[in-house]
Amino acid sequence: MKELFENLFVLELANNHWGSLQRGKQIVKDFALVSRENNIKTAIKLQFRDVESIVHTSYKKIDKNTVVENLCYQDRYLQKTLKTKMSFEDMSLLVSQIKKLNCVPMATPFDENSVDWCNILEIPIIKIASSDINDWILLNKVASTKKPVIISTGGANQKQIDDVVIFFNNRNIPLAINHCVSKYPTEDHELELNQIDYLKYRYPNHTIGFSSHEYHDWESSMFISYAKGARTWERHIDIEYSENDEQKTINKYCSTPEQIDIWFKSFRKAEIMCGNSSKNRRIIDNQESKYLLSLHRGLYFKENMLKGQIVRLEDLYPALPLKENNHISSRTFVNDSYTLRKDVIKNMPLLKEDIK
Repeated sequence: MKELFENLFVLELANNHWGSLQRGKQIVKDFALVSRENNIKTAIKLQFRDVESIVHTSYKKIDKNTVVENLCYQDRYLQKTLKTKMSFEDMSLLVSQIKKLNCVPMATPFDENSVDWCNILEIPIIKIASSDINDWILLNKVASTKKPVIISTGGANQKQIDDVVIFFNNRNIPLAINHCVSKYPTEDHELELNQIDYLKYRYPNHTIGFSSHEYHDWESSMFISYAKGARTWERHIDIEYSENDEQKTINKYCSTPEQIDIWFKSFRKAEIMCGNSSKNRRIIDNQESKYLLSLHRGLYFKENMLKGQIVRLEDLYPALPLKENNHISSRTFVNDSYTLRKDVIKNMPLLKEDIK
């Protein structure tokens, strides 16, 4: 099942597209097109929240005039959760569109009822947010589905990551582990891409990935993460807003279709530049072999010699060029003695048929 995660790109709809089914469908359509054009195995991921169960009754009142960005983190999250509420029926329509456009539907469930949605809608892979990496009530519910899981490590410590990896290993549930910095957006100096090495070393039997929130370019971290061995990636996605939308600009940590196109092309370039398996010696092609052969030195006679004489290494000198296929090179002469089959003169090449 490890192949399931290999070179899988997960595109997450940010903020549940503000609860708009129409906007959600447009996002899916735009990014499915970019994926198809780049021949990328893409999962489009939704955020499943059963708002009626996940938010306490006393916090369900929304002040429509409150600007979400002016609130503290917790209140901001509650406000956005309530404002972006979507029904199961709407989520079902989005999942159908994702499948219709040949992408993999994925979801991050934030509550137990939403895990049931994953089952009903036949979501093939479940994502665990870094904030829920040790939420054992939620994790036990997810594990009951037996579906493959991707986790983001975020701000978790080593024990917390070990615990969740052991949890899914003990249940024989396929698991991929994403390096992630839970800062939205993430500055370049905060990326900590060496954590990919750490995760690969600590969990060698799992696919390691990179969940990315940086915003300065869409190439550098792809080149580095691929070369380090990341094999699944995740980014938030979004499209432009109109003047009538509550949000006016795309969040810095979200990528547009044009930026994801650059990201995908960077992956293909990294794939080409890194080449084939890191476990076996590469194949040397004819062009490279011929070039290297042109740099080999052939062996030549220092002096005239007669048929029947013994030829030793001290009778020869190496020099460019190696003239022809039967010309013996400095790389292949064994420090032994050979008998000449014919007379030779100074500076003649040592040929295979001239000795026995």
